[in-house]
Amino acid sequence: MNPRYDVAILGSGVVAHTLALLLARERLRVALLRQPAPPAAGPDIRAYALNQASHALLSDLRVWPEAPAATPVRQMWVCEPGDGHPATLSLTLPDPSQPLAWIVDVPTLEQRLLQALAYQGTIEPVDHPVQAALTVVCEGKHSSTRAQYGIEYEVQAYAHTAVAARLRCARPHEGVARQWFQNGDVLALLPMDGPGGDLVALVWSVQHARAAELLALSAPAFADAVGQACGHALGAMSTEGQPAGWPLQLSRARHWVRPGVALAGDAAHAMHPLAGQGLNMGLGDVAELGRVLREREYWRSPGDWRLLRRYERARRADFDRMAALTDGLYGLFGHGDTRIQALRRWGLRAFDQLNPLKLCAIRQAQGSGPVRPAPGSL
Repeated sequence: MNPRYDVAILGSGVVAHTLALLLARERLRVALLRQPAPPAAGPDIRAYALNQASHALLSDLRVWPEAPAATPVRQMWVCEPGDGHPATLSLTLPDPSQPLAWIVDVPTLEQRLLQALAYQGTIEPVDHPVQAALTVVCEGKHSSTRAQYGIEYEVQAYAHTAVAARLRCARPHEGVARQWFQNGDVLALLPMDGPGGDLVALVWSVQHARAAELLALSAPAFADAVGQACGHALGAMSTEGQPAGWPLQLSRARHWVRPGVALAGDAAHAMHPLAGQGLNMGLGDVAELGRVLREREYWRSPGDWRLLRRYERARRADFDRMAALTDGLYGLFGHGDTRIQALRRWGLRAFDQLNPLKLCAIRQAQGSGPVRPAPGSL
């Protein structure tokens, strides 16, 4: 007997909801198993850096948040202060109508997705597992269902915690995403609240002990610590909401597919946030899985293992490249040897003078590289 649903999606985040909307548009029968969200300790301070590919996908589904919830990044500025001789790198597109990325308010994006789901009659919310030709696990890196399917999840823990917060600044951010590398720490201030806003999202990768100290500070002391670390680049700061932290890791599932099962998003992979590619990778999973299912042979079930292997090969190759890049940068900028630090600063200065390489870096940041041909059948 044929199952009632073509696809069952397990998850309650952006990746799960985007996938449900995309597959429903392909006229697949979708069941969405939502897990109850843990009680919030305060306002949601999360923000995502999304590239052009993610923007195109979410816009096509009509869930892209408008300004000021989505702020275009017009320039990326990187600095390693050093000993009085800072090295800087600036990436700017000549065409201001094409942002390098967008910084998106997570609660607003999630609300747009929920509104779209409510008007999609071909998606059925369910409160218990159901039989489907294909089950897609989008439960995040702590997924329990992944283990139930016998899929191993390899974790390489970093010695850092990511501290996140929102800060109101005395000076406007001017659409610039700023990042500092110093003594192994990575501090990023990402523009929010529209192009002329003065709100930034902080992502600060620091040693676990230092993170605990920062999170224990009062709001004024925390803002002062951030200001000192970034050289008061945006003037005086004040926190909005409660800062939060989470340990960082590089992780991936040993297998991303089984017959009738696929992983997507953090359930399949996670990386260091210094390149801002976490959700972009998850939405890339959504787009690729949707393409594979849309272009499948008429006689293949959505859960056909050979079909799902096409998805796994394409997405694993993309993740492995980006994971190697972020892990390499983490190792390079986390090195405390003064000779390595001097070499890094020299490299930043040299790179800043090489416009062709900078253009390649911009295209990578945008997610606007060449389109790959469709993978062949196994």
